[in-house]
Amino acid sequence: MNVLYSLLLVLALVVIPLIGAGALGWHTLFGVFIPLFAVVVFLVGFVYRILDWGRSAVPFRIPTTGGQQETMPWIKQSKLDNPSTTAGTVGRMALEILLFRSLFRNTQTQLSQGPKLSYGSSKWLWLGAIAFHYSFFIIVARHMRFFTEPIPMPFEWLDKLDGILQIGVPTLYLTEIVILAALAYLFLRRVVVPQLRYISLPADYFPLFLILAIVISGILMRYFIRTDVMDIKTLTMGLATLNFSVPEGIGVIFYIHMFLVSALLVYFPMSKLMHLGGVFLSPTRNLANNNRMQRHINPWNHPVKVHTYQEWEDEYREQMKEAGLPVEKE
Repeated sequence: MNVLYSLLLVLALVVIPLIGAGALGWHTLFGVFIPLFAVVVFLVGFVYRILDWGRSAVPFRIPTTGGQQETMPWIKQSKLDNPSTTAGTVGRMALEILLFRSLFRNTQTQLSQGPKLSYGSSKWLWLGAIAFHYSFFIIVARHMRFFTEPIPMPFEWLDKLDGILQIGVPTLYLTEIVILAALAYLFLRRVVVPQLRYISLPADYFPLFLILAIVISGILMRYFIRTDVMDIKTLTMGLATLNFSVPEGIGVIFYIHMFLVSALLVYFPMSKLMHLGGVFLSPTRNLANNNRMQRHINPWNHPVKVHTYQEWEDEYREQMKEAGLPVEKE
């Protein structure tokens, strides 16, 4: 049912611009006001979540201990898994963010007859995740050509590199194939594997369906339902420069695509997708393990008034004597 709920919600999001922009002709609402509102919600929500996490107390170093920490000279340290320097920590963060190293090293467990517990590699998950994230990043970067004039050279190069095979007219982008395959794998993995299906919630399926709908609407707009690219460029440049202009010739498929992207922007700060910013604030990743070399004092510790035994005995000495209790000083 979680799959069905998420699918129905995404289909409802498709119907809204279909009626609003298609049947009712509210082009300014779906082309200008809703996208701007979504961008504002995304920026405010993203910054709020980062600041909220940044205020969390992390008084001590709590790095993961996937490797040997620095100790005796004759014991070899794992400088990437358990770094004690800033350079090692930067290296670990770079591998985590750019190559998903912890996911690459992830293993899956399986209980077979016997009973026998076995461990195996789960590299397909790593491959699907890295294919999806890099494809998504390249697609977003390619779209920057609609918001810039003149178009910066890196975006031009990225566009040519993505369509390097030059299959068909217009050119088929490699990332469109890769992201569809990656999304299909990530969805099927949750549906087919019983353990994952049991723990999966609508919040796990909804972003997959939403991003899939965005990709499909973009593909339809590029290859099957032709729209005027120059009109789209006029509208997007108006959004970027706050000089709004809504041409009449843009098809409804564009407004569906734009509305789904707006929904993703609004949903992003309040969802698990915020791992985009959270990965930089993970104390198990961004702190060096130098606990044996440096004493870390909790900056949030309040001063504690100490009442020593000598002070206590001075205060109650006479009462202690009357009660027959031994005292250290007469």
